[in-house]
Amino acid sequence: MPSMENAHALVVGIANYQMIKRLPETVLNDARDIQTLLIHSNYCGYPSENVQLLLDEQATRAALCQALATLAQNTNADSTVFIYISSHGGRVDFGPHQGEYLLPVDADSTSGASLAATAILSTQFTEALRAIPARKLVVVFDCCHSGGIGQPKDAEAPVLKAGFSDNAYEALKQGKGRAILASSRSEEFSYVAQGAANSVFTQHFLAGLKGGIASDDGLIRLFDVFEYLQPRVTGAFPDQHPIFKAELEENFPVALYLGGQKGAIPQVEEGFRYDAYISYVDQEPDTTWVWGTLVPRLEDAGLKVAVSGDSENPGVARVVNMERGIQQSKRTVLVLSETYLSDSMATFENALGQTMGIQEGTYRLLPIKAMPIETSSLPVRISMLTTLDLAHPRRAEREFARLIEALRQPLPRL
Repeated sequence: MPSMENAHALVVGIANYQMIKRLPETVLNDARDIQTLLIHSNYCGYPSENVQLLLDEQATRAALCQALATLAQNTNADSTVFIYISSHGGRVDFGPHQGEYLLPVDADSTSGASLAATAILSTQFTEALRAIPARKLVVVFDCCHSGGIGQPKDAEAPVLKAGFSDNAYEALKQGKGRAILASSRSEEFSYVAQGAANSVFTQHFLAGLKGGIASDDGLIRLFDVFEYLQPRVTGAFPDQHPIFKAELEENFPVALYLGGQKGAIPQVEEGFRYDAYISYVDQEPDTTWVWGTLVPRLEDAGLKVAVSGDSENPGVARVVNMERGIQQSKRTVLVLSETYLSDSMATFENALGQTMGIQEGTYRLLPIKAMPIETSSLPVRISMLTTLDLAHPRRAEREFARLIEALRQPLPRL
């Protein structure tokens, strides 16, 4: 029976700031619900004494620093450490106090000096993480719920913008066994649906930890968390993209699956995990078409899809690693557009899929036109394949039917 006896967590939720713009009360719900699930014996299985919850007035700068120091003292190299933060993240782009800040409940941005004294600079946060000896550490940020933090009237005060930058996340994930999972890109909102008890990101995170994330060994692993989260969050709000940064040597477990039960990872015909891997470029108008039209049509037809997306080196949405995604998908659907044909990462994806097919003696690639393009602009290795034209005003429905039927069929052999 798997165990999380050496797992430790810090869960932080700050909505009612003392001196800056407040956040929705859902922030507190998010933190409470994450903590409850972590210590539940039928779900994540963390020892309750190893999980600290800091809400609102408890989450001062001093308390946060002490909590991080306690994690450093109470963990060892074999520990799992899970840190969840739902709050404001802020950045100052110019001036003597330029930098990225985690904003405790008592953060004061009326001056650069007050900000430096009351907020936690990202470099300070990074140092605190490095002091934690655990080789399995993940930090989850559900920040940027609001478009702004609110500026004081003092003209000399630093301009504090919402969110962390990509560089801040890069710095935080330094060190082996370290991962950063954030609810959105730095320039995006993290949404709360109207009337919802939780943010969209945390709502899906909770659902995954309650059994939505598949497991066959009684453990929920890090890659599978992102694989589950990203398409659901972006599917609900196409302009919110969870991101994943990591320096990992293994896909380590972050929680028990249903208290340690052995489940089953569903597979489609021929042992593949997905019917299709969607290779596309995350730029408009391609993004809206993929998430608003293509993915819903395929999922409504009962097909399982992985979607190229937002993790690094390079990244995919539902499977974290590009090669893993293409290997585990029966077909690779190329969403052709002028943008796609000029994108080097897209070229790498379809070349990788085609190479796998040649090695196996199969036709892996299935190109489709998302919008009108000149056939002469297609590379020969793609133009030689039958392309479905989903952009044609009169043939689109028939072509969609052909696409769905093709994805249901066994993998074609050379």
